[in-house]
Amino acid sequence: MDGIGDVTVGVKRGSDELSMYNSPNSGMSSISDGASNGSDSKKLRVEEAPPSRVLHIRKLPNEASETEVISLGLPFGKVTNILTLKGKNQAFLEMGTEEAAITMINYYTTVTPHVRNAPVYIQYSNHKELKTDAGNQRTQAVLQAVTAVQSGGSPSSDVQEALAAASSPVLRIIIDNMFYPVTLDVLQQIFSKFGTVMKIITFTKNNQFQALLQFSDPVNAQQAKLALDGQNIYNSCCTLRIDFSKLVNLNVKYNNDKSRDYTRPELPAGDGQPSIDPSVAVAFSKDSNSLLGALSPLSAAAAAAAAAGRVALAGQTGSSGVLLVSNLNEEMVTPQSLFTLFGVYGDVQRVKILYNKKDSALIQMSDANQAQLAMSHLNGQKMYGKIIRVTLSKHQTVALPRDGLDDQGLTKDYANSPLHRFKKPGSKNFQNIFPPSATLHLSNIPQDVTEDDLRLLFSNTGGNVKAFKFFQDRKMALIQMSTVEEATQGLIELHNYNMGGNQHLRVSFSKSTI
Repeated sequence: MDGIGDVTVGVKRGSDELSMYNSPNSGMSSISDGASNGSDSKKLRVEEAPPSRVLHIRKLPNEASETEVISLGLPFGKVTNILTLKGKNQAFLEMGTEEAAITMINYYTTVTPHVRNAPVYIQYSNHKELKTDAGNQRTQAVLQAVTAVQSGGSPSSDVQEALAAASSPVLRIIIDNMFYPVTLDVLQQIFSKFGTVMKIITFTKNNQFQALLQFSDPVNAQQAKLALDGQNIYNSCCTLRIDFSKLVNLNVKYNNDKSRDYTRPELPAGDGQPSIDPSVAVAFSKDSNSLLGALSPLSAAAAAAAAAGRVALAGQTGSSGVLLVSNLNEEMVTPQSLFTLFGVYGDVQRVKILYNKKDSALIQMSDANQAQLAMSHLNGQKMYGKIIRVTLSKHQTVALPRDGLDDQGLTKDYANSPLHRFKKPGSKNFQNIFPPSATLHLSNIPQDVTEDDLRLLFSNTGGNVKAFKFFQDRKMALIQMSTVEEATQGLIELHNYNMGGNQHLRVSFSKSTI
C-alpha cells in the first residue's frame, strides 16, 4: 500500500465510526505519520516530525472513546478537533495552539500516558491541522462540551451526557506506596487543575490513606479520573488510584486538616483540630526547591500545597529534620526505644531525652521529609500506655553533650547505626511504609524457628497474639496482636532481636490483616 501524502482527514459520513478518507489515487492506505498502524506485528518507523498542534496517538485500546482521547489533552489547553481511526487503534488530536501541543508532548515524555490502564504513544503529526466533516454530531457535541467546561460554562444536558460516562461528581481516591505524607491541601492543588473542588474528606481505611473529593461538575470528575488515575504525586511513590464514588454529595461538618468544605468557610474546626488559616496563600515558582529532588510534573502543585499546609520542605529556610516528642512515659522510655519506633519512618540520627523534662525528647531524622513522615504517622499513637504528641521542633540539630559531661545516657548518636532502614537509595523499604497497625510483618526468620516460638516471643512483650501466618518460604510471616499499642510494643522490643546464629529479626507494620 502507498503512504498518503497530503491527506485530507475526515469522517466517514453516515457512520459513527471515524476513519480516513481515501485519497483519489490510492486504495485505503496507511498514514505516513511516522509510525505503522499501531499493531505489534509491524515494525514501527518512528520519525521525529517537527512540532505541530496536531498530535498522533497510537496503540489505543479497542474500546477507547473520543472522550478518553480528548482527556489526554485537556490539562494542557483547548482541544479543537479529534479524529479516531477505530480499526487502527489510532487517533489524531488537534490542540488550540502549538504551545499547548508542545507542553503536552514534553509532559508525556516523562509520564507515560494511559487510556483504560494501557500505555499509549503520542508524537507530533505531519498534519498541521485536522480537516474533519462538521456533520459528525457526536464528535462536535463532545468538543462543545469540553469547550463549555474549559471556558467555565456548564454544558447542556445532552452534551454532558455525551461527555460524562459517570454521573457522580465525587471521586474516591486511594494512595498507594505513601512514602511521603499527602495532605488535604496537596489533593486540592492537584485536582483543582480539572475544575472547582468543593469538598474533600480524608480518612484511613484498611491501613491506607483514602479521600473522597467532590467537584462542582461530574464532567470535571471524569476528566480528573482519566488524567490522574495511576499517576505518582512524588517520584516512584504516592500513586493515585481513582474511582467514582456511589455518593453524589459529601456532608462535611468540620473544616480542618482531615475534611474541608470550600463552599462553607464558616464551619468549625471540631475537637482538638487546628483550624485552617485562610490567609495562607500558595505561591510556588516553577524552579523552587523540590520535595524529593527529582519529581513528577504533579509535584509543583503538591509542593505548593505542602507549603500551604506548613509541611517542611527540604532545603527551604525554616524546615527542620528535628522532632519534639512529648507526653512520653518517662519511667519506660529510652533513646533506644524512640530510635526503633521512629526508625520505621526514616533514619534517626540522634535522640535526646530532655534532662529537666523527661517526658519529652528531641529526635533528629535524616531530613525534613522523614521528620514529616514520622510526625504524620506517630502523632497521637500510644507508646508505653501514653498518647504521644509529635511536632516539628525549632531546633535544626540535636546537640551532643559536651566532652566529659555525663547526661545519664539521655542523649544518643545513631548517625553510624547499622540499623537504618533507608540507607540504600531505591530500597524496597521505601515502598513498605505503613501507619502503625495491629498486624506486624516479620522477616529474616531462621528456618528452624516455629510459629510457637514466635507466638511466645511476642506474648512475652506483654501483648496477646490473635493470629499468625507464615509466608510460603517461611522466612517471613505476619503476626496480629490485639491492639495497635501491643503491636507497637512488640516492634520496639523485637526489631533486630537476635534469633540465634547472628540472624536478627526484622519487624515493621503491615497493611495486611490475617
